[in-house]
Amino acid sequence: MSGFSTDTIDNLIRTDIWTPDLKEIFEFELMGLKYVKLITDRFPDGDRYNIPSIGQMETQDYAEGQPIKYTAMDTGNYQFTINKYKSSGTFISDKMKQDSMWSPELVGSFVPKMNRALAVAMETDLLSKGNAGQTASDPNTINDGRHRFVGGGSGNTISVNDFAKAKFALEKAAVPMTNLIAIVDPSVVFTLATQTNIVNLLTPNPQWGRIVSENYSTGMRFSVNVFGFDVYTSAYLPKGISETVSSVAVTNGVANYFFSAAPDAVPLIGAIRQPPRVEQERNKDLQRDEFVVTARWGFDLYREENMVVCLTDTSTVYS
Repeated sequence: MSGFSTDTIDNLIRTDIWTPDLKEIFEFELMGLKYVKLITDRFPDGDRYNIPSIGQMETQDYAEGQPIKYTAMDTGNYQFTINKYKSSGTFISDKMKQDSMWSPELVGSFVPKMNRALAVAMETDLLSKGNAGQTASDPNTINDGRHRFVGGGSGNTISVNDFAKAKFALEKAAVPMTNLIAIVDPSVVFTLATQTNIVNLLTPNPQWGRIVSENYSTGMRFSVNVFGFDVYTSAYLPKGISETVSSVAVTNGVANYFFSAAPDAVPLIGAIRQPPRVEQERNKDLQRDEFVVTARWGFDLYREENMVVCLTDTSTVYS
C-alpha cells in the first residue's frame, strides 16, 4: 500500500519559502541643511569663495580745541572652499537580471539608495563642521563665554546647567536669542528623559515653525524644549572624541551643538555646486547596466560666535 507522506517523499516540499518582498533597513532622519547659509547662487564657478569682514568702530575721549583721533575698523577675509566630490555607483549583470526574481525591485532601489548615501555623506560632513571649526581641548572663549565645554552631568552626561551655559555663551557673543536650537545625540535625550529632577522643565512642543523638508533631507525629529532651546536628535554628530577642556576630561564623547537658527545668523555656510546627478549606461563588453550618482559640495563653520559645543559621554546609557 502506497501513498504520499512526508516520511517517504520530500522532493515535492519546499523547505525554504522566498518572499517577493525585499526588506529595507530603517533610516535616520536628516536635518542639517536647514541650518546652512547656502551661497550656491552667488558662487557659480571656481572652488574658492572670499567674504571680506569688518569689525566695530572705537570711541575716543575728546577735549575741546583738540583734533579728533581717526581710527580704522579691523578687517579680515573669510575664505570658503568647495572640497567634497562624492560618488555612489553599482551595476547589475544581465545574468543577474535573468536569474533573480527580485531584479526589478533591486534595480528600482538603486537610485534612491545611492541618493540617500550621498545625502548621508552630505549631512555627516556639514555636521562635522561645528566641531572641526573650534580648537580642540580649548574653551574657545568669546567675550568671557565658553563655547566648548564638557557636559556637567554625572559621568560627563548632559545637565540642565549645560543648556544655561550655552545660552549664556551665545548671549555674551551678541547672538540673537531667537530660534534657539540644540542638535544632540540620542544619548543626550535619554539622559534628559531619565532625570526626574528636570522633567518639569521639558516642554513637549517646539517653540517655533513647522518641520520643513528640504531637497536633500527627510525632515527632523523634535524631542523636547529646554531653557528655550528646541532639542532635535541626530545620529550624525561627530563621535569618538577624547579630550580635556578646562581641566575636565571626556572619552568616547560626542559633540552636541547649541546655536541660533535666526535666518541672518545661521552658523554654517555651504554651496552645493552639483546636486546629486544620476547617470546610467550600458556596458556591452561586460554585459551589464551601470548606475552612478555624483555630487559636489562644501560646508564650513561661518559664524563661530553662534556655535556652542558640549561634549558628552555616549557610553553611560548602559552603564
